[in-house]
Amino acid sequence: MSVSLEQKSIGTADVFRAHFSEVRNLSMRLTEPFSAEDQMLQSMPDASPVKWHLAHTTWFFETFILCPHLRNYVPFDARYKYLLNSYYKRLGGHPQRGARGLMSRPSLQEVHAYRSHVDSALLATLDELSQEVLQLVELGVNHEQQHQELIVTDIKHALWSGLLRPEIDSHSGPRKLAPRLSWIEIEGGIHMVGHDGNGFAFDNEGPRHEMLLQPFRIASRAVTNGEYLEFMSDDGYRRPELWLSDGWDQACTHGWNSPLYWERRDDGPWREFVVRGAETGTKEVDSDEPVCHISFYEADAYARWSGARLPTEEEWEIAAVRMPAKGTFLEDNILHPQAAIGEAFRQAFGDVWEWTASPYIGYPGFRSAPGALGEYNGKFMCNQFVLRGGSCATPASHIRATYRNFFPPHTRWQFSGLRLAK
Repeated sequence: MSVSLEQKSIGTADVFRAHFSEVRNLSMRLTEPFSAEDQMLQSMPDASPVKWHLAHTTWFFETFILCPHLRNYVPFDARYKYLLNSYYKRLGGHPQRGARGLMSRPSLQEVHAYRSHVDSALLATLDELSQEVLQLVELGVNHEQQHQELIVTDIKHALWSGLLRPEIDSHSGPRKLAPRLSWIEIEGGIHMVGHDGNGFAFDNEGPRHEMLLQPFRIASRAVTNGEYLEFMSDDGYRRPELWLSDGWDQACTHGWNSPLYWERRDDGPWREFVVRGAETGTKEVDSDEPVCHISFYEADAYARWSGARLPTEEEWEIAAVRMPAKGTFLEDNILHPQAAIGEAFRQAFGDVWEWTASPYIGYPGFRSAPGALGEYNGKFMCNQFVLRGGSCATPASHIRATYRNFFPPHTRWQFSGLRLAK
């Protein structure tokens, strides 16, 4: 993802230094509960070891900012340019994505030293950087915030893939009850969609453009576990008429009969796997919490079953920009979606990413940025669907109504849920 270089000033160096340090320190606090062995796990090619996330986000600052823009900068280890590259082909290649879990070296201690080396060099020269380079630093900070969410989702999948899944208690305190689902009317007509250029945005959020929408209704909150259990009880996973063809094949091939991380013993209650720092295990499914860890195919099948549909990303955005909304974010340190509170339009931001019916493509007039950073977004505009709104693992300062997340339709390990439309 690349930042538009037409942005206005991003603030004083002192303000920016504080934000940079806050984000970098949060990554370290987020990973502190996990052992060096935990941080090396890679449970599938789509996920990465926690240690790799810490190193790669540091590589980003060194590769795109320090090496080309800081005179006399000495790289921490010249071999890291190749070793920690994710997918930037123009930089000369990178290791196979699925082999990141084989990197016992550098050690976690060396990765921490690498972060300190890069942070010290960047902070020492921050006052001397041009506005254009500071915008690249801001891009790096937002890039790290994306990886903070991936740290949570990837370590969750890695620990779930192990054999130890003790039962743990739900959070103490009064149980939150989800409000009844209601429908919000949105008028048709020509609406403006996309980022307006004020503040940071990734390049795939623009250009801002007009969109003709028909009148529609959108649900006041995300679909809950209790509602999804009704779909499951009505043989939702065994009725091909509800499923897209490829989704049905995925469900049959992988034996889907519930969201990812759900399990059931005999006729007992459904339980789901959660990670709360170093504490991991299964808790009983709360019927009022938003359903999460479902694929686009499952979200689409549920919507058909319920007599509704998924919103398009434009419909979602038009609804989200005008309604009061708040949710659960990474900073809350709950790392699990919570039940909605109140009426009106809730949970647009935080708790669960919401699948939309929109394929991930460029907006009218979209052009990838020049150079290696142009590979961040544009080259992934194929075979993926857009999700909106952020999740309980998304930093609160990172999300906005125009933010476009995207994943292949079969993926389930992210905190992904759904909101209905009609």
